[in-house]
Amino acid sequence: MPCYYWLLCLLKMVKPESLNKCFANWVYSVMPEKAENLTISLDGKTVRSTTGMDNYTQPLHIISAQISELGLTLAQRVTDDKSNEIPAVQELLRELNIKGHVVVADALNCQKGTAEIIVEQKADYLLCVKDNHANLKKDIEDYIQDENLRKSMESVCKIEKGHGRIETRTAFVTSDIDWLEQKLEWKNLTCIGTIHTEFESKKGKSSEWHYYISSKKLSADELMHHARMEWSVESMHWLLDVHFEEDWCRVEDKTIQSNLNIFRKAAINLIKLFKSRVSSKQAISKIMLDCLLDNSNVLRIVSEN
Repeated sequence: MPCYYWLLCLLKMVKPESLNKCFANWVYSVMPEKAENLTISLDGKTVRSTTGMDNYTQPLHIISAQISELGLTLAQRVTDDKSNEIPAVQELLRELNIKGHVVVADALNCQKGTAEIIVEQKADYLLCVKDNHANLKKDIEDYIQDENLRKSMESVCKIEKGHGRIETRTAFVTSDIDWLEQKLEWKNLTCIGTIHTEFESKKGKSSEWHYYISSKKLSADELMHHARMEWSVESMHWLLDVHFEEDWCRVEDKTIQSNLNIFRKAAINLIKLFKSRVSSKQAISKIMLDCLLDNSNVLRIVSEN
């Protein structure tokens, strides 16, 4: 108990902004040299346990930036409420070195200001367009849903089988967008695309369309790849809940909660780097259990990195 108390005191003394900067610098240092064209995925997660706590006017919401292909969290920013996610994402992007990479984000962060910041940072964006930009979505949808026009677009199809269902994904992309009225409203908008996903299982068939805009002239295969990489940050959020039970953490101090979130992500990063370097096929949960049962395994993971 005393050790735990002093640890909490230490976590309260450190400013999350300073710890976040150190964390990001560490991640940059372990990235492969000359890494480029990686996917930087952005998403927010609410720490559910902070709902209704006296010290929080709103539940704690944390924005994370993930290097998807490497499975590494790069940085994060805390905001008091999901409604503040858009400016928080923009502030985070200004702080990151994302040159040469592709930033992907959900429809909430499909914003003209966000797109401009990404381009200013010498990166490219791939943003999902939904009803928050109804006119833009309708124009793209009308173009793509015209079968003759869709046939002229570059396309690629991939089929996956598993978990009792067949998933067929088809990506279409084009840089022929001079007709698009909103083209000049979005910084360096170069191409549009869509991913049509069809699901088939014992329960029947279903399908969905997702529409995208990008500042990079993407091939259909690149669109498929970067759009699929967006799930990486959601996967990391799942790990925080399943392996660290973050949504059950009842610490009432905001600074401690924020710093604990950073240390949890650092632990996941260390394990993923370890798995990559030793070509381990062990599940993250098994590696964590081994560390719990034998502290020497912790030293091994740290020394391998």
